[in-house]
Amino acid sequence: MTSRQNPLSFLPGPAVDRTTVEGWNTWCRTRKSFVPARILTAAEFARLTKRQQRIHNLHRLATHSSLIIQATPMSEHVAHAVLARVEDGAFSHKAGTRGGIMVNGDGAQGKTETVCEALAGFQEEWLALHNYANPDAMPGTRDLVAPVAYVRCPVKATPISTCQRILDFYGEDYKGMRLEDLVRTVKTAVIEHATKALVIDDITRLKLHREADQDVLDLIREMMSMPVTLVLVGVGIPTSGLLREGRRDRKTQEWIYQPVKDRGRSPNDHAASQHERRFQVVDLNPFSYSTTLQIEAWMTHLRGLESQLRLLNDTTGMLTEGNMPEYLFNRTKGVVGILEKLIQHGCRRAMEDKSERLTKSLLDQFTVTPDDMPDLDAESGEQPHIPPHEPKQKRPPKGRNTVFDDDGPDAAASAG
Repeated sequence: MTSRQNPLSFLPGPAVDRTTVEGWNTWCRTRKSFVPARILTAAEFARLTKRQQRIHNLHRLATHSSLIIQATPMSEHVAHAVLARVEDGAFSHKAGTRGGIMVNGDGAQGKTETVCEALAGFQEEWLALHNYANPDAMPGTRDLVAPVAYVRCPVKATPISTCQRILDFYGEDYKGMRLEDLVRTVKTAVIEHATKALVIDDITRLKLHREADQDVLDLIREMMSMPVTLVLVGVGIPTSGLLREGRRDRKTQEWIYQPVKDRGRSPNDHAASQHERRFQVVDLNPFSYSTTLQIEAWMTHLRGLESQLRLLNDTTGMLTEGNMPEYLFNRTKGVVGILEKLIQHGCRRAMEDKSERLTKSLLDQFTVTPDDMPDLDAESGEQPHIPPHEPKQKRPPKGRNTVFDDDGPDAAASAG
């Protein structure tokens, strides 16, 4: 149940678009404001009126669709690296180029949320330190302070469309501008809005086609000359061409790049080598299930999920007892995005069939599909590999499911 003052406070408001300065600030301010449904037992739920039961079921549905993004050992490592780079650049008094950072990983690993959460904390601290004003503002310049700018590369991105997305964040007009003008306007906006971190998500949507690859590398090099720390997020960055062809060292787990050849070296090779030296590359990996420490980290994550579930049966141990942890790992391969969708679908099914419990037999009834992640572009390699699973359909119950039914205005009058 929700508060008596507003029993429908869980209903979502207008969608927040983080790719505009207003949307980003709204998300930073409200990202932790959702209040999950109360934990009720089956007996407590039965004492509610029909209308109250329906509202509580919808609140539970919203809770399972809004699971908190939990920190993992892998995401904490990435967040620390991002913050270190951004803070080093933001607090530096030098006029030189800031070192950038690239966050690499497969789809649905939580790269975007990890970076955004880390930088939201940075923005809050930075604004508080400067009394929410631009300390370098000059008379006649803009007073809008945007310590962090977040943009996403469009599908089939080009250097021009990427610059346009950055200017869209600030609300700048770019009609009729050529690439050179766009880059110059981006630099002006970054300086005048006192931006310290520029996040370009889905950076590997910038394809290095033969006729455009120099423009891509030139764009990144130009951005690195700005007084801002670039945070580039993407899938398969080390092998995308934004850096030279790379491979991971098995012992150190660091990315190693092939040396540039002395003969026949192209401007692209030289530019890529400059990027390699100026960018730190960090990987956000999925969970593993081989060592004792890895298994314990997976168990800790599952216990955190258990505490967020709002099923009418006690959820303690529902995901962590018996061989359920191994089952969930096999179904997801440790990818947090796939796990979240699997649990979300399972909770809805458990509410519909009134079992109010997640079991292997229930989860066996369906599989997660790419359609569950529509914001990830398959052509850019952003869709994760989902372990194959053949759903085992359970015989449907007789009659129509009524768990989310509304009993009408008469019942609404009796709602508390």
